[in-house]
Amino acid sequence: MKRLFKYILNTIPRPILIQLSYWVRPLMALVMRGQQFTDPIDGKKFKRFLPYGYEHPRENVLSPSTLSLERHRLLWLYLKNETNFFTAHLKVLHFAPEQAFYKRFRSQKNLDYTTTDLNSPLADVRADICQLPFAENSFDVIFCNHVLEHIPDDTKAMQELYRVLKPGGWGIFQIPQDLGRAITYEDNSITDKKERAKIFGQYDHVRIYGRDYFTKLRAIGFKVEEVDYTKKLSDMEVDHYRLAKGEVIPLVTK
Repeated sequence: MKRLFKYILNTIPRPILIQLSYWVRPLMALVMRGQQFTDPIDGKKFKRFLPYGYEHPRENVLSPSTLSLERHRLLWLYLKNETNFFTAHLKVLHFAPEQAFYKRFRSQKNLDYTTTDLNSPLADVRADICQLPFAENSFDVIFCNHVLEHIPDDTKAMQELYRVLKPGGWGIFQIPQDLGRAITYEDNSITDKKERAKIFGQYDHVRIYGRDYFTKLRAIGFKVEEVDYTKKLSDMEVDHYRLAKGEVIPLVTK
């Protein structure tokens, strides 16, 4: 099962994978339903979650119903409990929109919601993050999660994110991050996909971010709050929602 799942994730093109998921999800959710764990995004309960990961798959982390991972469920809980995202009228820009969120955010009457990406079939606007086709100070909220680790010139991308965010606006820019590493690691000479996956965790990642990620965002002009939202939750809740204890949400404001 795990080998088959890993093969599917690594060999089927993402647009096809997205289409397949629409009819596979209901079947998986039915087979795996139970009471042990809950996906807070849709409230459905399961006896276990699916494994997920490239080089070293993590057990019990992928929701059978929403296809959310630990970071998606953590972000959902944070948005619901700590922000006005579900109630205030907000103009939102969402990069590489995650399936777990896309339809839910799109259906919210309070949001003026725009998605963007170079390749995603869910993108309203196909655009390069380093050269965005939006005016300055356009958006109240920006989500740019697990995108920057793919971008060779992440400084330019951050500058563009800052440019299009409104003064007083906020964003969440999650990245895969090694908090035990002080300095971000990059090596552009590594081009072999297998080697990149081994070193960076995924074949199309170009760096491993360290704690200096927050410093870099601040240098662009953002105010940054390093939110460890799992500290507000009990150990029982962290396990029940299958979260990654200690994961930091990078909350930026302009």
